[in-house]
Amino acid sequence: MSGPAEVVAALAAAGTSVATAESLTGGLLCAALVDVPGASAVVRGGVVAYATELKADLLDVQREALTRTGPVDGLVAEQMARGARARLRADVGVATTGVAGPGPADGFPAGTAFVGVAADWIEGGARHVLLHVEGDRPVVRAGVVTAALAEVLAALAEHPGGTGS
Repeated sequence: MSGPAEVVAALAAAGTSVATAESLTGGLLCAALVDVPGASAVVRGGVVAYATELKADLLDVQREALTRTGPVDGLVAEQMARGARARLRADVGVATTGVAGPGPADGFPAGTAFVGVAADWIEGGARHVLLHVEGDRPVVRAGVVTAALAEVLAALAEHPGGTGS
């Protein structure tokens, strides 16, 4: 399991910074990171773009993509991560989008989520993972935070400086 302290330490060891773009997690990911002492050295900030149009307005997600697929989509998660990284001038961007529940939304069952991560050293500049988290709304949101932290660590493991754990 990847904890926020481990992520903050890995970011510091790599000399890199992170920015978050959150929908489903509503700020929990950034809050988890900034709960760690010393986080101010590596956390640039976060954007909570809960409303679909804000993903385009604040994070430069393509409106056509949002119209075509809706916000619950892997490429949307990647674009959110890229947007947070660019807007907040960070080395790594990480994004969460999905359905927390209790019921389905946008054609997906509760617990469906995507985490996107963006960094220069990632092949293609960004990638995403699809998650299916079982449980009620708080469990889904916490599970997505944990997965997002793991994705940041995975990205750092690929950093040219060899910072991975």
